[in-house]
Amino acid sequence: MRIDLAGKTALVTGASKGIGKGIALELARAGCDVAVNYRTDRAGAEAVAAEIESLGRRAFALYADVGVGAEVDALFDEVFRRFGALRIHVNNAGVQTFKPLLDLREDEWDRVLDTNLKGCFLCTRRAAVHMKEHGGGRIINIGSGCNKTPFPNLSSYTASKGGIEMFTKVAAVELGPYGITVNCVAPGAIEIERTRHEAGDYAGTWSKITPLRRIGLPADVAALTTFLAGDEANFITGQTIWVDGGLFTRPQWPYD
Repeated sequence: MRIDLAGKTALVTGASKGIGKGIALELARAGCDVAVNYRTDRAGAEAVAAEIESLGRRAFALYADVGVGAEVDALFDEVFRRFGALRIHVNNAGVQTFKPLLDLREDEWDRVLDTNLKGCFLCTRRAAVHMKEHGGGRIINIGSGCNKTPFPNLSSYTASKGGIEMFTKVAAVELGPYGITVNCVAPGAIEIERTRHEAGDYAGTWSKITPLRRIGLPADVAALTTFLAGDEANFITGQTIWVDGGLFTRPQWPYD
């Protein structure tokens, strides 16, 4: 199925690398103009924007810490100034602190929740106000396997992603009357720059317990996100959809 997003505009947060980069590029391949948000990796975001422009689409890199309301306002103001209207918003920006619960500091907890959950709220609210005034739109939140399964040593990350799933549902209920769909895409084990350093053999570690016997790539997540952004998904809202090769459907089974 070819998704046609020609003439539409999108903002992807945390899009300088990894899953966000994959989503931004796939939206552009479908015909979308894309604003590429970053917080720390300006060079990466500018490279993504340049790659999108090479596809014949408009793109630009914009700084903002999505956990800070004033910076979110400035981000959206600039997107509206350059694009005029925003039809698709992807809440992808996220951070994690890998540390046991009993060692986790308050400031570390706050940073994760501010970026992942508060950032999702701030951006969704700002995008939705605009979309309500312009006839609707698509909001897509990027969740995680820990929407369903608690991850040891990632208590703040697990809490933030679980919160995103429930926030997706209530936002879908409240925003549906305005023609705005809100969905959550929950990736499994995805090979990106960060995850390659989590284990000596990340692909081998996770593929052997994934039913499809491979790990995911940003393109897998981007394909579903792009589908949800298109007209073909206009009656899908409030859902969490897994892109995990069956990883979090597979039960812990002692007889393998």
